[in-house]
Amino acid sequence: MDQKRIVILGGGESGAGAAVLAKVKGYDVFLSDKSPIPEKYKALLDKYDIEWEEGVHTFDKILNANEIIKSPGIPETVPVMIEIIKKGIPYISEIEFAGRFTKAKMICITGSNGKTTTTLLTYHILKKAGLNVGLAGNVGKSLALQVATENFDYYVVELSSFQLDNMYQFKANVAVLLNITPDHLDRYDYEIQNYIDSKFRITRNQTESDAFIFWNDDPIIRKEIQKLPIKSKRFPFAEQGDNLNAFLDHNHLVVKTSDHEFEVDHISLEGKHNMLNSMAASLSADILNIKKEEIKEALADFQGVEHRMESVKSVKGVQYINDSKATNVNSCWYALQCMTQPTVLIIGGKDKGNDYTEIEQLVKDKCKSLIFLGVDNSKLIKFFSHLEKPWAEAKSMDEAVKIASEMAKDGDTVLLSPCCASFDLFKSYEDRGTQFKECVQKI
Repeated sequence: MDQKRIVILGGGESGAGAAVLAKVKGYDVFLSDKSPIPEKYKALLDKYDIEWEEGVHTFDKILNANEIIKSPGIPETVPVMIEIIKKGIPYISEIEFAGRFTKAKMICITGSNGKTTTTLLTYHILKKAGLNVGLAGNVGKSLALQVATENFDYYVVELSSFQLDNMYQFKANVAVLLNITPDHLDRYDYEIQNYIDSKFRITRNQTESDAFIFWNDDPIIRKEIQKLPIKSKRFPFAEQGDNLNAFLDHNHLVVKTSDHEFEVDHISLEGKHNMLNSMAASLSADILNIKKEEIKEALADFQGVEHRMESVKSVKGVQYINDSKATNVNSCWYALQCMTQPTVLIIGGKDKGNDYTEIEQLVKDKCKSLIFLGVDNSKLIKFFSHLEKPWAEAKSMDEAVKIASEMAKDGDTVLLSPCCASFDLFKSYEDRGTQFKECVQKI
């Protein structure tokens, strides 16, 4: 029988990891990336003697594949994907491929906001409790690379809607759905239901022995649950309510399952959104039979996530906060909710079909001025100008921070919480946040 040919599209963390796993499992492997491949991934591909190309897609070398592994950032509308679909070649995600070769338990986390914090917090609890656990998905190393080169019993996996889209047989033993608000609608034909369907794929293939943890106060989740034949055991959480498995009682987090009930007095993370993230992480750990003392200790000493409500520096009585990870409107809403001082808000970037109505009242109540940071700020100016707040435009982070430092007075906060993707002016939200921090340090 001929050797099965696997072609990987995309030479980043996900694609390179999938290529290594395919190679060690004996497939004929080729990797193609229309953009330049980072040097560290070229070195990894060369180490495993994997053929690759960059800056071009050679269709003859791609369209003879038995199966395609597509990196999550590649839409189905690009020319190479149109040809793959036309030819009927099956295509999957790196997560789907990796799941074929491991029996490890999968704790999978998705949602429009809070994914990274909840994923890292869950991983922190499991690691601190002594479990043999890997961190994968949107954070940590590629799941496929870890399956190829390491041997974990558990994986905590952050999953975007793009990764979920091309998963078919993969199963989450513990599935966590934090919330659903409009995001990435440009990839979903501007139809919210398409995005909702994508998020709920996290429950796909679950059985009665698996767990589904979800925020009970999310109206979209509650409505969708009524429609779907979800077989797994449900673990709802919220601030208040009956029949919840995690909730608040006089500001104490209570975790209550059929086997356990315990209270958490101290959580290192601040803000309502982080209380909800902590509920989800605590439930995941409790379901895996981690002792309550270990859960409590881990919640108390967790350090938080870079670029998410990260305090940078106080200059002349002005606090500067880096929330560059706020790439959608709802994420900015959570950030503004936490503001207790007059705020200079830096907002803008690559718009993904955003509706800014959700933050309109908070901007009105909490912001003293606005800085629009982006290539095209016309939509932002049109939406927010009626609030009659002082505003300015900036075309670089250096310019934005300089304007913010002039607008802010002693007792104010400067908040970078952009609402938008970063790709118009920056390489990534990390690059955007790093530049913000560097500019603040120079003030």
